[in-house]
Amino acid sequence: SGVSFDANLAMLDALVREAAAAGADYIQTPEMTGLVQQNRRGFFETVVDEAQDPVLTMASQLARDLKIHLHIGSTPLRLSADKAANRAVVFGPTGARLASYDKLHMFDVDLDNGESWRESAVYQPGQSAVTVDMLDTRFGLGICYDCRFPALWNRYAQAGVAVLTSPSCFTRQTGEAHWHVMMRARAIETGSFMISAAQGGAMEDGRETYGHSIIIDPWGRVLAEVNGDEPGFAMATIDPAQSAVARGKIPNLCNERAFDLKMDNAGLAAAS
Repeated sequence: SGVSFDANLAMLDALVREAAAAGADYIQTPEMTGLVQQNRRGFFETVVDEAQDPVLTMASQLARDLKIHLHIGSTPLRLSADKAANRAVVFGPTGARLASYDKLHMFDVDLDNGESWRESAVYQPGQSAVTVDMLDTRFGLGICYDCRFPALWNRYAQAGVAVLTSPSCFTRQTGEAHWHVMMRARAIETGSFMISAAQGGAMEDGRETYGHSIIIDPWGRVLAEVNGDEPGFAMATIDPAQSAVARGKIPNLCNERAFDLKMDNAGLAAAS
């Protein structure tokens, strides 16, 4: 995605229709589908509130016209003059909204290559984790940086979620180091499918993203992936019942125990 709603909408329309024509029942787009703009002034001159947002309007129409479940991985929505929501929205085959989720964890980091990000300066973090039932399956919603917080995904798995989602706009540096490891780890430790669409390549606003949209099964196997930086989609047929099979083999969710943390202050003092 770039800094123009019009160009982003054209790509959204084309790729969703292409994936639906290939037989997809559930289609997920990346984080920041509607707008990727790191210039704060340009961002707030462009972003609009939910009622006016063209991405959500188009997504509802596409879901209805194509009879699909369409998950906008996220798009920015104005909340006030200086704050926005990083919001995921899921639409059903009638075009009705099934769920929405605001990104919980803000990407406030300083990277080795000089990149510095302060999402909390622009975005209001969400307050709730969100599940949505569709296609006879329970999905858990997350966005990008959320993937670094295992407690969220464990909570989803304990609530009966079989499919986790982490649509992303990962930086190239962090993606090259961590993307595949974390996506597979979240799937393995929860016995869940992980479906994560991701922005890829050199972005119009100057950032570089890692891409590699990916679908992973509950055993940690990569079922499909978009390689390279060109626009495209990954597609796989999944059987959500395999989540229960994986959890039966490794019942770590059932075996988890509460525990106390005791600090041996005397020992630490002696060691120092």
